[in-house]
Amino acid sequence: MSGAAGSSPAQIRRAWFAWVAVCVIWGTTYLAVKVSLETVPPFLMGGLRNAAGGIVLGAWLRASGRALPPREAWGRLAILGFFMFMIGNGGVVWGTQFLPSGLTAVLIGTSPFWMVGVEAMVARGTQFHLRQWIGLAVGFAGIVLLVWPDIAQGGAGGRNFALGVISLQIACVGWSIGSSYTRRHVMPADVLGSAAMQMFFGGLFLLIAGTALGEWGSLSFTGTTSAAMLYLLFAGSVIAFAAYSYALRHLDVATVSLYTYINPIIAVALGTLVLGEPFHLRMLVAAAIILGGTLMVGRPRIGDRQSAIGNRESTIGESAIDKPAIGNP
Repeated sequence: MSGAAGSSPAQIRRAWFAWVAVCVIWGTTYLAVKVSLETVPPFLMGGLRNAAGGIVLGAWLRASGRALPPREAWGRLAILGFFMFMIGNGGVVWGTQFLPSGLTAVLIGTSPFWMVGVEAMVARGTQFHLRQWIGLAVGFAGIVLLVWPDIAQGGAGGRNFALGVISLQIACVGWSIGSSYTRRHVMPADVLGSAAMQMFFGGLFLLIAGTALGEWGSLSFTGTTSAAMLYLLFAGSVIAFAAYSYALRHLDVATVSLYTYINPIIAVALGTLVLGEPFHLRMLVAAAIILGGTLMVGRPRIGDRQSAIGNRESTIGESAIDKPAIGNP
């Protein structure tokens, strides 16, 4: 059982428990979002959950004696909240209306493709290499295999399915822009404090969008949707972010990042077993192809690995502040 340098065996054990909690909780949020959408409109759902989550997480940090980010950092965190939560989380929640929750989780696995693309367009950003071009082609082939039969069926169902897929890709673009902005303009002293502010600002943007779209008139709660919303707020936001931060502190970053490959498995299984969502062999094959393309795109070259070793602390900061949306609706 390996861990970060300076961590005790007890801390490493607790970090592994925290990592398992992250895998399970963020893997189940897709189901909770799908259930919440039964009576809660998408933008209000994201807004209520994230604004409240930011307030609760911030209050917990203050009660623990930890300071929130200074006011001069709020503008940058509001920008991140817009891209990560308004565009990212909002795109996922809106698209989930038309897609099975398991399929949503698999499609979010395309985020690395968009991240590489955004980085390539940013001045001095990471440029494409041949392996990454091949990986993009492989991943795109997997996406086509996954979604084309449903889109090609035509009619309202096909159109809505296509809109859902497009919405998820817009969400991935939002996360990618936010991630690129983080690396260049945000270096938080306390990643949980920054996450709390991001959630709060992002939640406000989503509430404004929901209000502009007239969603308040459609808002209602049942026992089931209320339970799902509370789960998203406390487990999906506060508990999972705290567990993720602890795991990052005491485990290798590459190890912690493996949760992104476990979340879709849990989401697909729950969607099939609990909601009766369809599961086809095509989905399994397409997911494997997308995963292969993702690994080809995201795996660093040998020279890049050497430079990354000396930047572990900044990588932890970026990973923790990027994660509030990536892979987690």
